[in-house]
Amino acid sequence: MKKMTTVTHRFIETNGIRIHIAEAGEGPLVLLLHGFPESWYAWRHQLTALAQAGYHVVAPDQRGYGQTDRPSQIEQYTQLHLTGDIVGLLDALGEQQTVVVGHDCGAFTAWDLALLRPDRVRGVVSLSIPYAPRGPVSMLTAMRSTLGEDFYMVRFQQPGKAEVELERDVRTSIRSTFFSLSGDALAEGNTAQPVVAQVGGLPNLVQAPKTLPSWLTEQDLDHYTGEFERTGFAGALNWFRTIDKSWELMAAWTGVPVLSPALFIAGERDVAIDLPGSRELIANMQAFVPNLKEVLLLPGCGHWTQQERPTEVNAALIEFLEALPEK
Repeated sequence: MKKMTTVTHRFIETNGIRIHIAEAGEGPLVLLLHGFPESWYAWRHQLTALAQAGYHVVAPDQRGYGQTDRPSQIEQYTQLHLTGDIVGLLDALGEQQTVVVGHDCGAFTAWDLALLRPDRVRGVVSLSIPYAPRGPVSMLTAMRSTLGEDFYMVRFQQPGKAEVELERDVRTSIRSTFFSLSGDALAEGNTAQPVVAQVGGLPNLVQAPKTLPSWLTEQDLDHYTGEFERTGFAGALNWFRTIDKSWELMAAWTGVPVLSPALFIAGERDVAIDLPGSRELIANMQAFVPNLKEVLLLPGCGHWTQQERPTEVNAALIEFLEALPEK
């Protein structure tokens, strides 16, 4: 019999900031880390499903997002800060270990938590973003040299500029971003490009849909729009502005493998796995993640993996969780 579960919300003070969390269920801990431009709400389909399967599921608004604090200093958004938030969250929850699941930007934090604090991680699941070992240059430098100054991460670097463009019409920015990077848009023959049109700014990176895909409702857009209209995009964008600094700070972990049991899930139409080098990383990931259990590519799915394909993602997560050794 499935357990009755309710998603509740509270705030936790840790690592110098106040973090908002959504949580459900009882049992071994599973942390769900969202990406850009999202919030805890990106895991709305996973919170109850995993709780009903016997887990304590926690989805924070990460630093800079939603109801969690948004430090004004850009340098407070490095991967050491972000992984520090998660370690602090574990301590505040009274948990020694967790399975950490990350999507998009949250996947970088999930991988880095497993790399930096393997003692706190029972398993790691990444959606969309394969593990990339630290290379001779930062990801930003590599992408700039390959894709140029109009690559979206490069355009995000100048404080204030992207904020103005994204905040001009928040609902359109969110609606267009979600649609254009989804499997539905690509099924219609569109080609999502991770670069920005010269005319019109960032919103022209993507195209607004005539009608919403079935997995995204107007109520979903209401939630995301309300949050970013209230907070703006600066906190979220600051994650991208510390890519070079995070690369510098993590020099000591060059060549260190991720040893936690791992699962990788992505959509076959996800533009993230078509960025330069991504498919090669996926093909060779076991060299850097020796306990990688499976690479699961979902047909017809785009970038918003757990929102586009909740049934398949939930089933894969539960199978992975149930196969892990007891705490």
